[in-house]
Amino acid sequence: MNIRDKTQSTSIRVIGLGLTAALVGFMNSLTAQESQSIKIDGSSTVYPITQKIVEDYQASQKNPVEIEVNFSGTSGGFEQFCRGETEINNASRPIQLDEMEACRQAGVAYIELPVAFDALTIVVNPTNNWLDTITTEELAQIWSPEAEGKITRWNQVRPSFPDQPLNLYAPGEDSGTFDYFTEAIFGEAGASRDDVTKSEDDEVLVKGVSEDPNALGYFGLAYYEQKANQMKAVAVDSGSGAVLPSTETVERSQYQPLARPLFVYVNAAAARENEALVRLTEFYLKNAPEVVREVGYVPLPEEAYQINEVTFYKGEVGTVFDGQSQFNVTIPELLRKQARF
Repeated sequence: MNIRDKTQSTSIRVIGLGLTAALVGFMNSLTAQESQSIKIDGSSTVYPITQKIVEDYQASQKNPVEIEVNFSGTSGGFEQFCRGETEINNASRPIQLDEMEACRQAGVAYIELPVAFDALTIVVNPTNNWLDTITTEELAQIWSPEAEGKITRWNQVRPSFPDQPLNLYAPGEDSGTFDYFTEAIFGEAGASRDDVTKSEDDEVLVKGVSEDPNALGYFGLAYYEQKANQMKAVAVDSGSGAVLPSTETVERSQYQPLARPLFVYVNAAAARENEALVRLTEFYLKNAPEVVREVGYVPLPEEAYQINEVTFYKGEVGTVFDGQSQFNVTIPELLRKQARF
């Protein structure tokens, strides 16, 4: 039984709803519906991966379908996805409880596919010659809601720092990067000061940090690596010594707690009706390791991609993340858990 097999009409239980859907009964009669388009939105962090995958996929097709790729942030993307307005949502964090409920109420079943690791990177302007390492306690001190309007100069973080303005740059509140950072640093998504330059567009943040000598910001590793000559990454000390973000420190689980998985969520019903969506998703999973590395993120362990292929092939819906980010746990371990819808 699988998402492509027309001859099987067995339906599977959609956890939490009691719905049944013929996710395992994909129709052979759906021969390459080239007229069907695909809409993708969500995370700006995942956007470079998906955009490159789509470009490569379109180049490989005789008759490319219309595929639209945008970014409105993970949260903004889930709002559209759970209304059935997009077929794929890029996400830089797992689906949250309120989003699970919105999808449940709308009858939108989803297939959760982790596609990469990211190292959420703390950055300063390259002219900054006083900050090379920062502790998670200092990050909490700087970014806490209580710091708003109070911690506004560098020497308030450490007396040895210069008496210069501290200008903060961060993803907007619709961004999964914002949610993940606040949850990792404060233990609660969404807790952060507001007197900050915010944007769901990471390129805006990159430009701001690269042009502001007093800047301190954060965003995904790929955006830093693309402009590494215009910024400086700061090593993070969570209690076991300062560690710089890199492929090696993420793979060794040394860059904690700011290493995180990145996802795509596929509308399961749309996959039953749109052959092009199935082909694109299969292409995505097959080519993700190479593209993820090329874009500047960290590929998952090989076992995780194999589990993804089985998950999509069987049309298994739901999430294994219980509506929240989980730290210091490997992806293969989580993917073996029972999915929840």
